[in-house]
Amino acid sequence: MNRQGRIEHYVSSEPFDPLSIEQLTPEQEKYYLASQWKLMWWKLKRHRLAVICGIILALNYGSVLFSEIIAPYNLHTRNIDYIYSPPQSVHLFHNGKFIGPFVYGRDYELDMDLLKRNYPERKDDVQPLRFFCSGDSYQFWGLFEGNFHLVCPPDNGTFFLLGTDRLGRDVLSRITYGARISLTIGIIGIAISFTFGIILGGLAGYYGGWVDATVQRAIEVIRSFPELPLWMALSAVLPVNWSPILIFFGITVILAMLDWTGLARAVRSKLLSLREEDFCTAAELMGARPSRIIGRHLLPGFMSHLIASATLSIPAMILGETALSFLGLGLRPPVTSWGVLLNEAQNINVVALYPWLMFPVVPVILIILAFNFFGDGLRDAADPYK
Repeated sequence: MNRQGRIEHYVSSEPFDPLSIEQLTPEQEKYYLASQWKLMWWKLKRHRLAVICGIILALNYGSVLFSEIIAPYNLHTRNIDYIYSPPQSVHLFHNGKFIGPFVYGRDYELDMDLLKRNYPERKDDVQPLRFFCSGDSYQFWGLFEGNFHLVCPPDNGTFFLLGTDRLGRDVLSRITYGARISLTIGIIGIAISFTFGIILGGLAGYYGGWVDATVQRAIEVIRSFPELPLWMALSAVLPVNWSPILIFFGITVILAMLDWTGLARAVRSKLLSLREEDFCTAAELMGARPSRIIGRHLLPGFMSHLIASATLSIPAMILGETALSFLGLGLRPPVTSWGVLLNEAQNINVVALYPWLMFPVVPVILIILAFNFFGDGLRDAADPYK
């Protein structure tokens, strides 16, 4: 303060010259003008593990569109001469000479002491694999007939990369077809769960009062039941004479109806804090309806967090379907899923003699891990300003 009691200020009285300020570099300008979604994408790209897992998930979900083409055999093709045949190895060289991808022919022997089928290889019978070829016929998505495959067994030969089951069906082909059901059930289930969670959680968080109390009590009741026994009880209620499609949607709805509670609480907690903000009050004063305020102004503010939460919820649904089908209470043949395939490996004696029947558990583990790591990356990228 000066002697007259006035507070001195340091604002320049000179005319403003825009060229006098420090100019931003193109990189800085690109960063400061980027949208939140673009910042999220840039941050996600720096999470190498999440990107790799995202690519794995994209390839797996892309493969379900062409399961009939990728699988070497038709889903129901039986090779009765090769029941419980072990996996065949793919070779490139024979007697030091490069041949290309091929398998050796097999003979059939029955071990009467162990009552076990043996399939010794004939090292002099080289059977080259065929690629982009015509093989077993199929109904592509049930729409039209086709017989084009990415890889086919040799002419008058076999190609069982992961072995065969008790009916002589190729395990690799059945895993490929089963991915369509197991992966789809997670996406459809999370869509239903996402809808319920946003609607009920949004109403509870925006209105509060008795609406909030009712939704919260319902959530507490649902979460108080043990998850697996409740799944089993609801699955057992489904009529046994339902078609496979109805069973599929019934299991999907059961998993979705029990999974929306966590998402609803996340939406409620966010809306409780955002509904008091000035922009929400301004929208109300301008006459905006509650549905517009919630959908247009509140939810987009934390949609990135919702997407990350949904990504982490999909593995739980895949595991739920796998567990129910493994116990015989979920999907049932002729529907093929990874859980249905694992149901055939319940007998410990079968697993001890034919361990390749446990191969369907490998894609389950890989997909669950990929979803978890990808969800972690999305959750970190959801707040790009940290």
